[in-house]
Amino acid sequence: MIRDLSLTLRAILDQPGLPAELAAAQIVFDRPTEPFAPSPTAVDLFLYDIRENVDLRSNEPIVERLNGQARLHRPPLRVACSYLVTAWPVDDEEPALQEHRLLSQVLALLSRYPTIPENFLQGRLIGQEPPLPMMTAQANGLQNPAEFWTAVGNKLRASLTVTVTIALPVLDPEEGPIVISREVRLEQRDLPETRDTFFRIGGRVTDAAGAAVAGVTVTLVESSLPTMERGVVTTDAEGRYRFGGLSAGSYHLRAQSAAGVAEVDMTVPPPADSNYDVQLA
Repeated sequence: MIRDLSLTLRAILDQPGLPAELAAAQIVFDRPTEPFAPSPTAVDLFLYDIRENVDLRSNEPIVERLNGQARLHRPPLRVACSYLVTAWPVDDEEPALQEHRLLSQVLALLSRYPTIPENFLQGRLIGQEPPLPMMTAQANGLQNPAEFWTAVGNKLRASLTVTVTIALPVLDPEEGPIVISREVRLEQRDLPETRDTFFRIGGRVTDAAGAAVAGVTVTLVESSLPTMERGVVTTDAEGRYRFGGLSAGSYHLRAQSAAGVAEVDMTVPPPADSNYDVQLA
């Protein structure tokens, strides 16, 4: 995935319509150790640091519903990749000035994009959400350039840094049945006789062909008290409905829409291998 990020940065720096000097430069990713003399003129993006972006860390999983199953996506690791950008002109009467022009053109180009546009993304970065933030020439870049250049065995050189944060999946998604009952217990501390238990339930309404039906009016009636409605809700785009605050017991459910009507008896909590799904007649 980091390789795909490097190819993405190359796509940005190779796009049509760039200034002549930058358009003619080769984009490389080499370590600028001595001797380093690329030919022809090059812009070098050396990946010098990889670390977690703790400011963008998230512990909130993403739940995807698929045909009655839930797929749980653990939040990815947000990884900040920092590149040292240098310019290496060749065959110019004033190489220092050409170096300055190239750096200024790279700086102006990369600074256009606070996040990387989709059309530049390569490989596994295509379609990645959220968009990839990119910071160019930030003050907290390479802290001590002189030490860096000494470490790579080369002379001090003008440079800028660009840091892009990518999302790196570290755990495979987990699949399982969607939770249809949730038991909630309330009691005063150390007073079990005050315990009150209730349930939240959820189900799905489908038509005769098994397709989800949105906008269905679902009414739940307590069987022991036929005239007392426990609530009326409407199914969402996936045909799902939810009720809360239910005591354990028997209930009568009525689902009604233009697609049909269904009435079923159900128990809260449900017996094993049962659910609260309803199919319209």
